Amino acid sequence: MTARKTRVCSRSGPAANAVSRRRLLAGGIAVGLSARGYARAFGANERVRIASIGCGGKGFSDLLDTAKSPHADVVALCDIDESKGHLGNAVEKFPMAKTFTDWRRLLDDAAALDAVIVSTPDHMHAAPALAAMHLGKHVQCQKPLTHTVFEARQLRQAAERFGVVTQMGNQIQSHPAYRTAVKLVHDGKLGAVTAVHSWQSGGMPWRKLDDRPAGGADVPAGVHWDEWLGVAEQRPFQPEIYHPFNWRGWQAFSNGQLGDFGCHILDPVFMALGLTAPLSVRAEATPMNDEVWYTKSTVRWTFPGTPRTAGPTVDVTWYDGPGHKPSLDTLGLVPGDLPPGKDGAEGALPGSGSVILGTKASLVVPHFAMPYFVPVERFVGTTIEPEAARDHYTSWIDAIRGTDRTTSPFSYSGPLTETVLLGTIAARHPGALLGWDSAALSLRGPAGASALLTKGYRDGWQPAWV
Repeated sequence: MTARKTRVCSRSGPAANAVSRRRLLAGGIAVGLSARGYARAFGANERVRIASIGCGGKGFSDLLDTAKSPHADVVALCDIDESKGHLGNAVEKFPMAKTFTDWRRLLDDAAALDAVIVSTPDHMHAAPALAAMHLGKHVQCQKPLTHTVFEARQLRQAAERFGVVTQMGNQIQSHPAYRTAVKLVHDGKLGAVTAVHSWQSGGMPWRKLDDRPAGGADVPAGVHWDEWLGVAEQRPFQPEIYHPFNWRGWQAFSNGQLGDFGCHILDPVFMALGLTAPLSVRAEATPMNDEVWYTKSTVRWTFPGTPRTAGPTVDVTWYDGPGHKPSLDTLGLVPGDLPPGKDGAEGALPGSGSVILGTKASLVVPHFAMPYFVPVERFVGTTIEPEAARDHYTSWIDAIRGTDRTTSPFSYSGPLTETVLLGTIAARHPGALLGWDSAALSLRGPAGASALLTKGYRDGWQPAWV
């Protein structure tokens, strides 16, 4: 396959990226601000025509779960990989849908669809999502919502401007476990919240190398490498290094472990406490270059207090990396305060989750299983009534039809994503205190930190800003 002629824009501040809003080229799609750029109203009996951009792995399950709605028709499928495990599986399941390997060509026929699922690698979330919203299409987008803070702000603003129904793919938000944890906090069972500690202590199997490999290899038949790179700088194909899964280890394509799990594990914390934008963030992380992500980090955000917190500010601390969790001392606990493990082993924290510390009680929120109070001996006999589940996917279709609402619209998931991505910026400046002015989209700290709020884009792939 012949690669397009490429040139990467230099990094610049958000203000510089926000120029020329009146008419922009969205990946080859001329986007104006005519009436067609606003979502139309649906009748209760109308069917929603959906397109899927990214059909392999999580994209395939996103598509299948959304298509369970009796009011949805799958009309278009797009994936850069035509093989069985990607576009091939989706075509087999939905043989009547049109197929594409370039999402820009899918949106050329925008009149034939109503809504778009974006389930690509992180670096390619914003461009198709923004282009679709400019065309008045409703959007469901995988977590983290975007690759940069500026992109997250743009998606939130676009959803509001164009009146579209949106949902981020943090589907565990709709699970009874997370919904129950949120309700317990809202019901005052913990008293006032004093601090939160969240973690993901699993491995990072997608982190294969410590630096970019030299050379390249032939692109397999049916893989459209230039379209996979999309907005990113040109680099040679390498088997088992980027596509289909190990892209998560690379800063150019992902947000690492925090980006992968933060929008899940921090979601019930955000929702339970009613958090908004943080005031500051500081991190420690293992050394890294500009190519790959760290192997271990600790990130602490300080947020303004809310009616559910104990003071004028509240700290949320994140831990990730193999075996990396908060110490029980940090939580004011001892092993006996936790439920015993298998075969009566000493109590320990789950492999991932959160502890929400309160003035009356503390709550362990596993990722994801039913929450429980600690110390456990104080709550023997306490019954926790589980909240009912929601369907994260079909509720998006119902919201488009006007019969439901989404619980992770970009108005909510955009600020959550911004917080997560500020943590990834802090991890690249270990030890530095970064001050955050959300209204001004301004990051105070060491030289170079604010440049990471945004990134450059290849010619022909620049997103359609609002």
